Amino acid sequence: MESTPPPITSSATPPPVVGTEDKTVAILSYITLIGFIAAIVIHSNKKTQLGAYHLRQTLGFFLTTAVVGFGGIVLAIIPILGILCLFGIWVGLFVFWLMGLLSAIKGEMKPMPLVGPLYQQWFSTAFN
Repeated sequence: MESTPPPITSSATPPPVVGTEDKTVAILSYITLIGFIAAIVIHSNKKTQLGAYHLRQTLGFFLTTAVVGFGGIVLAIIPILGILCLFGIWVGLFVFWLMGLLSAIKGEMKPMPLVGPLYQQWFSTAFN
């Protein structure tokens, strides 16, 4: 006597389905300042959680790079050590940007390392 196996059930909820418009805002926000502005315009027509999340990440990232850029002027004055430190900071920022972009491409709401949760906290009311 053969019996059919019981259906497999999972206690984990499936990830939400993300539409292309959601991803468009998220991805576009990482592509230059013009892309960020275009993403804000698109997001204002149809607000999504994914779009708002990545707009906050990118806003924080752009402000961080501006501060690092101004601070870099001071660090560049110090000979070799300042230049090496500044290079390391810029490489780290590039890695953070790349991780944010990849998260947007995948449709995930994953923060940038170290600073991403702070961006979400500081700009929690932005883009809602």
